[in-house]
Amino acid sequence: MELINRDPQLWRQAKARARFKASLFTYFWVNALLWTIWALTGRGSYPIPWPLWATFFWGIGLVAQGVGVYGLWGRDRLVEREYERLLRQQKEL
Repeated sequence: MELINRDPQLWRQAKARARFKASLFTYFWVNALLWTIWALTGRGSYPIPWPLWATFFWGIGLVAQGVGVYGLWGRDRLVEREYERLLRQQKEL
């Protein structure tokens, strides 16, 4: 078996993004199924559709996962700055 020389950080990031895409795919299809079941079973007498709870709370978790994976709040830049600060401190010693 051929050994591939990979950057460990990029490999972790690629795996996290692949997991997020799989989670997004699952979220879409499971929620489509839940809403279809709700629509075909008479929709109940509740004023709020029951699939809304799963869609909403699972969606919050999915958004948090996406922000963590894609660094929408600049997490990657913060890590880079902290790394550079630590390098400067080390050189000063």
